[in-house]
This record gives sequence, C-alpha cells and structure tokens, in this order.
Amino acid sequence: MRIAIIGRTEILYDTTVALRSLGHEIVCILTANSAPEYSRTSVDFQTLAKKLEIPFAEGAPIGNHFEFLNSAKADIAVSINYTGVISQNVIDLFPLGILNAHGGDLPRYRGNACQAWAILNGEKRIGLCIHRMVGGELDSGDILAKSYLPIDNTTKVSAVWDWMVRATPALMVESVNRLAADPGYVLERQSKDQKDALRCYPRRPEDGRINWDRTALDVLRLINASNKPYAGAYCEYEGRRMTIWDAALLEDGEVFYAVPGQVTRVAQGHVEVACGSGKLIIRKVQRDGDVESAPSLYISSIRKRLT
Repeated sequence: MRIAIIGRTEILYDTTVALRSLGHEIVCILTANSAPEYSRTSVDFQTLAKKLEIPFAEGAPIGNHFEFLNSAKADIAVSINYTGVISQNVIDLFPLGILNAHGGDLPRYRGNACQAWAILNGEKRIGLCIHRMVGGELDSGDILAKSYLPIDNTTKVSAVWDWMVRATPALMVESVNRLAADPGYVLERQSKDQKDALRCYPRRPEDGRINWDRTALDVLRLINASNKPYAGAYCEYEGRRMTIWDAALLEDGEVFYAVPGQVTRVAQGHVEVACGSGKLIIRKVQRDGDVESAPSLYISSIRKRLT
C-alpha cells in the first residue's frame, strides 16, 4: 500500500522502516518539533525522507499541510504523536483513513500521559492499541490490533516506553496488512458511551514533586511514573533539588513515629525514608547537575530529612 507518515518519536521512525522493509511504499513524511525525551528528531525524519526520495514537511497545525498530504495520493496514513488533533477533512484524504498507535487500553486511558496515569492508578496492565482516527476526536475509532504489558509496583514508565518502542512497529504492520487484505477489518468497535472512557490530561515536570505525607506506595508509584525519559520525581534536600530515580517499598515490620521525609536509616548504597504511611528504600538519586549516584553519597545521618 501507499502510506503517508505523520508524527514524531522513534516509534514512528521504526514503524516507517518496518513498513518499507515489508514492501509497502512510503510516499511522504510530515513531522513536527520533537520533544526532549525523543531519541529521533525532525532531522532524522528529514534524512529518512531524503534517503527514500520522497516529499518531506515539518510543522503544525496539520491544516497547513493539506495540499502536501493530498498530493501524495496515499491509500492510508500512519500517525503517532503528531501535535494537535487531526480534522476529518484531512483523514478523508486517505481512502483507508489514518491509523494511530496509542499507549492506553482504549476506550479507557484516552489522551495524554496514559502510561504514567496507569502506573499512578495501580493498574495491573497497560494497553497498546492501533485504531482508526476520527476527526476532531481523541483516541476514538475502531481498534484494529491490541496488546498488553503486565505491570506491578516495580514497573517504571521507562520500561513501558521500551516495550512500546519494541511492540508498536509489528502491531502497526499487522494492522496495515489486515486492511490491505480486508479494508473493512475491525478487531473491536470502541464504545461511544461516555462512562466507558477515561480521559487523561497532560502531566508537567512539576507534577513530579514528591509529597512525603502520602503513603510509601503512592510515592513509589510517582517515582516510577515520572521516570526516564521524563524529568523524574523530586524533592528538596538541604536546599537543593534531589531527583529520585530508583526506589522500593520497605517492609521491615517496625512500628515507628517519624515526620514524613525523615531519613530512618543510612546504609551503603541506599537510605531509608519514612512516608505518611510506611517507608521507602531510596537507591538512586541525582542532585542538580550531578550524575546519578547512591543517596548515601549525600546523606550521612538519620537526623536528615527530605522535604
């Protein structure tokens, strides 16, 4: 099939390469400014377009590129993480529509930062869906393929992202191939009942601020949900920002009184910290521009507190 590529991220880049390697014709690439956490930039997409000898464009909104996409005469478009909502008149340029890869268990977990919200909410698994886009709507439309990653309280968002990078290209290829064989193929029609959907809104770096009054489990989930490639969960220690990259629940059976954030033990390679309920083992931290290290490099006494 003739395929237009719309969006950003290394996931879309790898998907483009996979589709091309399996005989599909990539006819144009439209991208936008990349976010800091992406390992593939607009320059990478431009270089790929040059290698494939196909038209390339960059920028948003997508309406500014209507003629660019129309002139490509693609059968279908594949879109991942393009900036802004795509209108129906753009989708209608493609006889088989536009496919989107979404890291959420549709129809729940629509929107932004779905993997982080799933970790924060203590879900048991995270979904990855390939679905047809509907103009002016967010993550709706028929689902063509779906996969799941089991998660628990040790799962960091970085592991979820790595899984999506690995899993998405094959899932997208599967969906495109199914449509090539049967243009009417549908795995699952999404419910249109509002009560079945869960809308997730964007998270910002400052949302990673740790409140030690919360339970140890809540703090651990925040650390995991804010992890790389994002800015990280953080607190203050002796007037300087400290980002916590690795932690675990501590179940030592101790009955204790402590102000939340109190350091309760300093050991070689880690420290233990009291929360509003329970304790955490803190294993890896980073202060300002320093490299990652064991917190015991900075914290030497149980008279210290994280705030």
